[in-house]
Amino acid sequence: MKLLPLLLTALLASSSLCAQNYDESKVGTYTLPDVLKLESGKSVTSKKVWEQQRRSEILGLFEEHVYGQFPTSYDKLEYSVKREDPKAMNGKAHLKEMELVVYKNNKPVKINLVLFVPTAAKGPAPAFLLINNRSRRNTAPERDTLSGFWPAEMVINAGYAVAAFHNSELAPDNKNSYQNGVLQLYPEQLNADNGMKAIGAWAWGASRVLDYFEKDPTIDAKRVAVVGHSRGGKASLWAAAQDQRFAICVSNCSGNTGAALSRRNFGETVTRINTTFPHWFSTNYKKYNDKEDELPVDQHMLIALIAPRPIYVTNASKDLWADPTGTFLAMKEAERVYNLFGLKSALPQSPPPINTPVVHPPMGYHNREGSHDLTEYDWARFIELANYHYKKK
Repeated sequence: MKLLPLLLTALLASSSLCAQNYDESKVGTYTLPDVLKLESGKSVTSKKVWEQQRRSEILGLFEEHVYGQFPTSYDKLEYSVKREDPKAMNGKAHLKEMELVVYKNNKPVKINLVLFVPTAAKGPAPAFLLINNRSRRNTAPERDTLSGFWPAEMVINAGYAVAAFHNSELAPDNKNSYQNGVLQLYPEQLNADNGMKAIGAWAWGASRVLDYFEKDPTIDAKRVAVVGHSRGGKASLWAAAQDQRFAICVSNCSGNTGAALSRRNFGETVTRINTTFPHWFSTNYKKYNDKEDELPVDQHMLIALIAPRPIYVTNASKDLWADPTGTFLAMKEAERVYNLFGLKSALPQSPPPINTPVVHPPMGYHNREGSHDLTEYDWARFIELANYHYKKK
């Protein structure tokens, strides 16, 4: 079954505005904040200064102005197996349908996790964790709906565990009900101008799943890649920026306030995203509607927060709304931080041709032919990068 992305629906509903935002000649000039300059004005010339000073400065700026705070304290995490099948996928995988319950001040939030672990694994398996922002049928444990959005069989065959949870359990994707999830544990965030909203809640959920993975002997919790598409790709970036335990970050077609530069004003803009999805980002972010140049950050700085860990970012040729050029330019700007760690990016100087992936760590990228979606082509590239990083080939 082919699913129409919610973001594409919003795009079609505003086609006249979108057409105006697809003209590269209208991008104009802009100046990006210097990722390697401290707020004091001094340059960052070593990974020590980056790790001890600049990284925390940038993270704080994103918390204050864009994504909101990221509270992580809670009282306890309980988990239980609701159903399992040790011979799933014709014996290739062990299925566990888990229920995670996070408590704070006697209030619970439940996360239902679908997890497949390869039965051929010799010891704890590395894993891919998807923040699912599409239909739950994409990640059906029964495997009665096979979707390129989550080709679990492909991932299992490659020797990786594969897991997914649905974003709506952490925060319903609705401006009127997003608070009915994680924010019940942190009600003080609701009235704070820099308070957590839906994107932050989804990223928070990924970290709680990682907490569970650290207790599951079948999962190598030090080798977990967090994956997200579109709005889920915005959340995967924020999760990996906040939680350095994630070994790899994958952001697929994440666009504005994901991996694409905001200052280009190409495709979706800060104003448009804050108007259409006011529940995604902090109240403070709305101050920058039509004022992107006043932002103290841009998305190259978010990508840089993943360093020195590998990151894979994608685009699709027909998905101009997510600004493929702006995404690639953000990756190139973030290279400077990877260089501090002695890591050389394999990215070319200009955007690679369609269907010409760069899969070598630490920075992977491709612009796939097609539309705004997460496909088997994308997953195959993520696996390739992980194989290189974990030296599996």
